[in-house]
Amino acid sequence: MKKVLLLKGGLSTEREVSLSSGHECAKALRTKGYDVVEHDLVSLDGLTAALADKPDVVFNALHGRWAEDGTIQGVLDLARVPYTHSGLLASALAMDKPVARAVFKGRDLPIAEGGVFKRADVLAGRAIALPFVMKPANEGSSVGVKIVLEKSDLEALAREPWPFDEEVLVETYIPGRELTVAVMGFNGEAKALGVLEIRPNNGFYDYTAKYTDGKAIHLCPAPIDRVAYDEAMRVALEAHRALGCRGVSRADIRYDDTRGEPGRVVLLEVNTQPGMTPLSLVPEIAAASGIAFPELCAWLVEHATHDGPKGRAA
Repeated sequence: MKKVLLLKGGLSTEREVSLSSGHECAKALRTKGYDVVEHDLVSLDGLTAALADKPDVVFNALHGRWAEDGTIQGVLDLARVPYTHSGLLASALAMDKPVARAVFKGRDLPIAEGGVFKRADVLAGRAIALPFVMKPANEGSSVGVKIVLEKSDLEALAREPWPFDEEVLVETYIPGRELTVAVMGFNGEAKALGVLEIRPNNGFYDYTAKYTDGKAIHLCPAPIDRVAYDEAMRVALEAHRALGCRGVSRADIRYDDTRGEPGRVVLLEVNTQPGMTPLSLVPEIAAASGIAFPELCAWLVEHATHDGPKGRAA
């Protein structure tokens, strides 16, 4: 029986989501016969103490900064302990949205026009033309994302507190629908599992809509033109490979069908530590493709590795 150290909680803005993900994954792994030790990670000292018990595998159920930006992955690489999900480099690339955009552009993947600006320049109208989306450069779960459709939105934004970095990513607003694609595997063995459409009740799939029951409708498979569906699958798979992701990832996509089907697929970002809560998207897409949640969690454990010496054989 493998001993699994499951990391959850943490100190990021996504702490509560991580606690929920960790709880669900621990339950699922126990049904598959794993010896699971849950650990609410609030310091690196705590991680060192947890690793002293010599787990066979670390299940990374953490979300947000420090958890999925390569920090924890680097510590686990040094400890030479196999862990689930992506390694240090892929995690760092994906979490830094401007850098990830550069990687995607280098692979000729469809991304929105935009760039990095000082928040003061955005508020002064010196960024890009309206409408646009402004977001922190390195947060997840739609934390801090602001949709600015007209001048009054920009004026309202100037009055709001901003607890994030002053350098922000600004991208042209893409009208249409919200899609997401789950990808599973590594390199040539990776495959896209399916496309899901999200229809939030309030028009934007924000943090509340993601983690509050009844705030959004999920349609899986997404009811879109087959050509566009296949393109979304291709783009998500290529983005996963371009970043060097492993385990599971989730690509967020805007689908502009305002001029009819098939519409335009635009890649927004890739999440290397997608949520595993009862309302999360990757488990739902996996289930629709025939992979039950306990099997998904077990697969992640059995394919865990690290980026240190001999990591690929772990």
